[in-house]
Amino acid sequence: MTRTFRMVLQYDGTGYIGWQCQERGESIQGLVEAALARIDGKAVTVHGAGRTDAGVHAMAQTASVRLDTTLDPSTLRRALNANLPPAIRVTAVDVAADEFHARFDARSKTYEYRIRNAVSVPPFERLYVWHVAQPLDLDAMQRAASPLVGQHDFAAFQGAGTEVHTTVRRVLAAGWQRSADGLLVFEITGEGFLRHMVRRIVGTLVEIGSGRRPESEIARLLESGPVQDVARTAPPCGLFLVRVEY
Repeated sequence: MTRTFRMVLQYDGTGYIGWQCQERGESIQGLVEAALARIDGKAVTVHGAGRTDAGVHAMAQTASVRLDTTLDPSTLRRALNANLPPAIRVTAVDVAADEFHARFDARSKTYEYRIRNAVSVPPFERLYVWHVAQPLDLDAMQRAASPLVGQHDFAAFQGAGTEVHTTVRRVLAAGWQRSADGLLVFEITGEGFLRHMVRRIVGTLVEIGSGRRPESEIARLLESGPVQDVARTAPPCGLFLVRVEY
């Protein structure tokens, strides 16, 4: 009997080309599809909620797949983990409605970007944070982030070489917090995101926090449309997909 399964995955994106299959390189999607093909006996297509880029991590990526298998969800999860590299773990599997689609049914996604703002970064953190050594004004970065909330044209924050029907997106929440151990964490929730959008926002906010750009810069860029002077794109290692809501 063919059923639709919903899976929740965690992965360390270091060394992978991202979620989506491409002509060259190992992708998370490709490895999960290969593992399922070994279990199901034929090629399958897995749909992810978010197409995380090369080097980006996930705490809770949601994916859907149609399988003709008698395995129960718990057994399927164990079989998947036995066929996946240690950097990719399936944390949950359940049977979904036949028409469920992880990408098209998602109502919102939440990303976190993590910065270690210190003279040095612990070696065991270096693959999972952006190390920014110069002092940052967190209050200024918090104030600068407030205009992001709402529906705006985020063309200024879109990665190059991307074709989309519209660059208008709705952000539901955005803000910074400092963890107990001093880590700076930017959390943003939206109905959808453009390629590199979160990383370009964070890069701009860091330039604001370091005093190289005014607090009004985010609001200006939201009004300007596509521009060439957006701050550097923050590196992928600090970005995590942490939650998908349906």
